[in-house]
Amino acid sequence: MDLNKPTQENVEYMIEAIKTKLRMASGAAMQASHFNADRYEDLKDIYDMVASKDRFSISEVEALVSELGKLRG
Repeated sequence: MDLNKPTQENVEYMIEAIKTKLRMASGAAMQASHFNADRYEDLKDIYDMVASKDRFSISEVEALVSELGKLRG
């Protein structure tokens, strides 16, 4: 999968990967369909950061969820 291309399929993949990695209890509320390719680079930055870490503090998770909320379209 080439995540350098801003496709809806890539958006869906990254959102699901972020939800899984963060073990989001409210993951059902964050659906990939709420995001579009217009903010793809911002979403990719968050995805890359989440993918690079093994553990997150509660405050980090809250900050990431807040940023994702800002990207929803």
